Amino acid sequence: MGDPASFIRLIRPVNSFMIAFAVIVGAVIGGGIGLLRSYSDLVFAFVTGFTLSGSAMAINDYYDREIDAINEPERPIPSGSVRPGEALALFLILTVMGILSSWMTGLGSVAIAASAWFIAVVYSTVGKRTGLLGNMMVSSCIALPFIYGGVIAGGSTLEASLIFAVIAFLANTGREVTKGIVDIEGDRSSGVATVAVSRGPLAAAWLSALCYTSSVVISLVPVYLSLVSLWYVPFVAITDVGLLYLSLSLVRDPSRENSRRVKNWVRLLMANGLLGFLAGNLF
Repeated sequence: MGDPASFIRLIRPVNSFMIAFAVIVGAVIGGGIGLLRSYSDLVFAFVTGFTLSGSAMAINDYYDREIDAINEPERPIPSGSVRPGEALALFLILTVMGILSSWMTGLGSVAIAASAWFIAVVYSTVGKRTGLLGNMMVSSCIALPFIYGGVIAGGSTLEASLIFAVIAFLANTGREVTKGIVDIEGDRSSGVATVAVSRGPLAAAWLSALCYTSSVVISLVPVYLSLVSLWYVPFVAITDVGLLYLSLSLVRDPSRENSRRVKNWVRLLMANGLLGFLAGNLF
């Protein structure tokens, strides 16, 4: 049996925490913490986001184990620290935990959580090979937490949640396309038709840059519509400037090394943007 540290690495705790945090941010955006029935709703929402994200990571690594043996051989399954069957067991355990947690906050929550779980499973089993469509499936799972949070908050409108979901969707789609440049060798050998594989790294870089830039443009909408306070501005300004800079860098140098650097920075910028979403709606 794998050691606990390997199982923790399998569920990508940083990524799973960001998804769980996005649910909380979505609750604040969609109606404010004051509209929740109780703070226990926030706890259940956080657990739902974390566990279902972790289950998605586990099932993805299970189906990607041959690709990861080429692209990321240090990951738990290809490195031998976690057996494939153990990854499947962890996937099932986290799935049950996530669905039960979502049930505690209402039927609407269950429907959204189940939808995100379904998309994640479809992506891991067959969607990944479709390339851009698969990238969009992943981004849907990144965007849905904002909608989920808005639903549990019981806000009268989900317009704000939808806007922030679109921003997250575009930024993450750009990151997924960028990641395709990094993983081009393993993806090509496994028949995964990413943009980088089918059109080349430069085309993937331009598409990524378009997604990043589009997310920057839409990030101005909440300010224009007066949906956020001025606390939103400094955080999102840093994220926007960073995304524009990385877009330019990626188009100029769509190499595997630079693409890896860009995708890692984009994750940090998205985390900073999340803080901006929270601050702009909370204060």
